[in-house]
Amino acid sequence: MRIPAIPRPRSLAAQLFAMQAVLIAVLVAGYAVFTYVSDRGQAEDAAGRQAMAVAQSIADAPSVREAIRTADPTAELQPYALRVQHDADVDFVTIMNREGIRWTHPDEQQIGQHFRGHTERALHGEPFTETYTGTLGPSVRAVVPIYDSGGGRVSDGGRDPADIVGLVSAGIKVEAISERAQDQVAALIGVAAGALALGAIGTYVINARLRRHTHGMNAAELSRMHDYHQAALHAVREGLLMLDGQYRVALINDGGRELLGVDGDVVGRSVAELGLPAPLTGALLASEPRVDEVHLTAERVLVVNTSPVSGGERRGTVVTLRDVTELQSLMGELDSERGFTQALRSQAHEAANRLHTVVSLIELGRAEEAVEFATAELELAQALTDQVVAAVSEPVLAALLLGKTAQANERGVELVVSEDSRLDDGLLPDTLPARDLVTILGNLIDNAVDAAQGSVGARVTVTAYAEGGEGGELVLRVSDTGAGVDPAHTEAVFQRGFSTKPAGPGGRGLGLALVRQAVGRHEGELSVAEAEGGGAVFEVRLPLVEGAVSGGAAFARGDV
Repeated sequence: MRIPAIPRPRSLAAQLFAMQAVLIAVLVAGYAVFTYVSDRGQAEDAAGRQAMAVAQSIADAPSVREAIRTADPTAELQPYALRVQHDADVDFVTIMNREGIRWTHPDEQQIGQHFRGHTERALHGEPFTETYTGTLGPSVRAVVPIYDSGGGRVSDGGRDPADIVGLVSAGIKVEAISERAQDQVAALIGVAAGALALGAIGTYVINARLRRHTHGMNAAELSRMHDYHQAALHAVREGLLMLDGQYRVALINDGGRELLGVDGDVVGRSVAELGLPAPLTGALLASEPRVDEVHLTAERVLVVNTSPVSGGERRGTVVTLRDVTELQSLMGELDSERGFTQALRSQAHEAANRLHTVVSLIELGRAEEAVEFATAELELAQALTDQVVAAVSEPVLAALLLGKTAQANERGVELVVSEDSRLDDGLLPDTLPARDLVTILGNLIDNAVDAAQGSVGARVTVTAYAEGGEGGELVLRVSDTGAGVDPAHTEAVFQRGFSTKPAGPGGRGLGLALVRQAVGRHEGELSVAEAEGGGAVFEVRLPLVEGAVSGGAAFARGDV
């Protein structure tokens, strides 16, 4: 059995020629239809203006008003109307009284009959045009009032409608307007045919050249591998970056551009020229593989993996990037929730003990001592809340401080808000979101509690106030009674991965790096110094100015 040969698809050049020929034909036909419709509309508008001008001139004629005052207006107005109709090239001129009874008409049998059309607006002193079907068929007509004296132009506003002694209507039949538009159709068809022929010839010449360059191959054969390449590149949501042997960008997908914060044409540029943070640049330039390394950019937390491509010699590096910014934020919130849960569990245990004490005092008949004991506990808790809210009335920071106070107390650390703190609600601009403040102050407090835990008189002091009023600075200061920071590490302490504590399940050395990222994003200042009496004091200064959020470049350079 002979299998019939499957016809080979037409070449790319042939397909393009057919497509372009159809496109040109559609465009030319569309242009022809549009031009015809436009010309028809313009012809109707011109006819309306012509009819209005004729009717207005008749209404302004003194001889017309004089004829209306005679006993037989038709005797003088009918010859006048026919003469104007012929000279002005309109299809009818009808002069009528206020009730619409005709004094003139091209068909004398219609004289004395009622005018077919609308006259209400004209009777109120307003000339107008309309398209209406009358005794002569559909027409574009103008209706204008005739005043007893002085003319009836629109510019003569304020005339009393009671002075109107008649109406005049002039019009052009729609059939005549269509004939005017159709006169241009033949020329339009000729132009369209010429444009189509020129377009077809130009398309054929261009596609003949294309056919030589593609060797007659069809589109599927040319684009199959390219399609696979592009689909794989853009389908993945993670960032993909390919570097050549000289660490220049050979390929980058949309996800990579977004995660690295680069735009424009970066292909061919060195990694060192992309303006990325120094640790991330170092990881991309490293010759050895990197596996699941966490790096910070101005806006994101990224997990970076690199794999060298080699075949006897180094040919480049494949880099994958995953955005874990939201995940890192959720992990931080989860850690806080765990701390709050533990604090609540302990508070519940303590509350149960206090409740048993109150119940026992009541059972022993010592009600007054029970009330005094319970009231003292409530006053202690309320005093803490009042102290925090009085110093920091900004709701997000106040809630954070109350939660961190309970969490620190559970770990044996006293967290206090200094008397210098004063932060009113509504002072912070919209460009300083609560989420960034929680990131900054929350991580500084967590770091201080870690440092102070186990020290003698473990204590963390938080100071928050606005300096310079509106347009000044927000100052956040956190000090502890821990071992302090080695002066040699004052810069390294803000680098990702730096920590003096053993690594936990979520890793360490990221909290202060996130603080630095948020501060740099708002063009703020971050510093660390030795606290009075030992320990460390971290200070953050953020500008309270609308629009001061452009610190990504500064963070990328490491200037913060």
